[in-house]
Amino acid sequence: MPVKRINIIIIILALFVPGNFSYSQTFGFGCLGLFGGYGGVVYQQYDASGFNKYIDHFNQSVDRDDERPLDKYNYAFGYRVGVNFFRANWQSGFMITAKGYFQGLSKTNEATQIASGETINYSYDLDIKNWAVGVDIGFAITNALSWKIVEGTINFNNISLTETQNMPGATSVMEYESESGNIGYYIATGFIIDLIHNYVSIEGSAGYTYLQIDDLKAADGTYFLKGNSEIVNPPQLNYGNFIESGGFVAVVQLNVGFPL
Repeated sequence: MPVKRINIIIIILALFVPGNFSYSQTFGFGCLGLFGGYGGVVYQQYDASGFNKYIDHFNQSVDRDDERPLDKYNYAFGYRVGVNFFRANWQSGFMITAKGYFQGLSKTNEATQIASGETINYSYDLDIKNWAVGVDIGFAITNALSWKIVEGTINFNNISLTETQNMPGATSVMEYESESGNIGYYIATGFIIDLIHNYVSIEGSAGYTYLQIDDLKAADGTYFLKGNSEIVNPPQLNYGNFIESGGFVAVVQLNVGFPL
């Protein structure tokens, strides 16, 4: 991810944080705000263009009625668990939250191929995990309903793919991972419904996440798309980035808070 883009994101997030808390006496509860945790379910789309081109190439050899092609990868379901380090509510209705979370998504597709009279069953398990830190700004529309105007986080991503081949009398497993230090971001908006005012709430949000992965690498140095060579394959086999971009994200979560 370009350094310039990271700097812009950091500046935007920094603008969300008040320069001082001299007006803490206007908090609607406690003396320092709320600390709490949350957990929920996530649906995320992404453009795995390189992986899907690989799948197109794989499916060219799957053309018999008793074979099964490999479906493409465009979305995944998972979970998110996190901590609201600090949630402050002002009597004016505005609120600000500093947060961090861990998110895990997974998608598994299977295929069947017959080669030399033997049936080979393939399984590809794609896992997308990330740690994230960020802030959000909201506004209380009523005592029970708040609008999360904007949420922004910086994500530290880790992508892995487990390729399993089950053949008569043998099983082969290869595991590939993304390089460390892959950074992305997440921007969203949504609504918060209080079940117990300031302490228990349900939150729904929708947004976009940036994610790009060039290739995955096994422990022995083998790349998933590029194979054993650092040199890009000939044009007809140049799949491009394993994941070209992120996409739409929807989250529903339960928040629990405690006064500080």
